[in-house]
Amino acid sequence: MRMITIAVASAATILAGAAYAQAPSSERPSAKPPASSQEAPAGAPTITSVKVVEIDELPEASKAQVNQLVATRTADELEKLRQAIEKAPAVKSAVEAKGYSPRDVVLAQVNNDGELTIVTRKTS
Repeated sequence: MRMITIAVASAATILAGAAYAQAPSSERPSAKPPASSQEAPAGAPTITSVKVVEIDELPEASKAQVNQLVATRTADELEKLRQAIEKAPAVKSAVEAKGYSPRDVVLAQVNNDGELTIVTRKTS
């Protein structure tokens, strides 16, 4: 669960930064940014690569772990993950290049080297 939280927070922070950098702003920057519970932990790695895998391609033990993590996730957490993917062009592109959409994503995990692994399950 901790890795999911880190992955979501990392992805959201990275994606928010990319979106903010692209959007022109007429507001003056504030001296102190607002605190947010969605901020990534200080030690969160920067995403260096994205790997997309279908859950059925995983070994049985890994598939069981993913299913267990997915079962404990709330609908709100899953929706936040999918929205973060929608807002990250590089991540969304990697998902779509494999023939999936952000709606097919069930899990995202970032390792210490910054490798983001996206697990998908084709929705009917």
